[in-house]
Amino acid sequence: MHDESPPVPMPQVGSLDELTGLIAGRSGVYVRWSMGPAADLPSVSSRDELTGIAMPGLSASALDVEPWWGERPLRLWIARRLYDYAHLPEAKDRRVRPWLLLGTETGRGPDNEPLVTEVVPLAWVDQGVIEEATREIEEQPGGWGPLDRTPHRV
Repeated sequence: MHDESPPVPMPQVGSLDELTGLIAGRSGVYVRWSMGPAADLPSVSSRDELTGIAMPGLSASALDVEPWWGERPLRLWIARRLYDYAHLPEAKDRRVRPWLLLGTETGRGPDNEPLVTEVVPLAWVDQGVIEEATREIEEQPGGWGPLDRTPHRV
């Protein structure tokens, strides 16, 4: 069963450059792939798919740049963070989409992902941003793929 909650009205980030500008100089911004705040905020808890255990916060990906990234482009950092989970609409549900939030990290999930509470929704991330992020990653010299756990048959 899927939550059919109406979407939360939020602005939409329409380009990777716009998202980079929004993140620059800020901390505590996360991206979450789900059906949105209307579905997530009533319980502010994600569930471990393997065990079914409720976790103490929403699974999200931090957009804060790590110190080891150095002076490399923020745009590339954000593109990689988006690209890592871009497979989720295909793997889970086509209604799953990325949205930005401010939150407080309360723990880590089984994939070492941040679990956040005190969530403040910021904006939806347009599909065009994901397409830009994919192009940005595919232009890099190293090979990389999304963090896809879809079962594959051998």
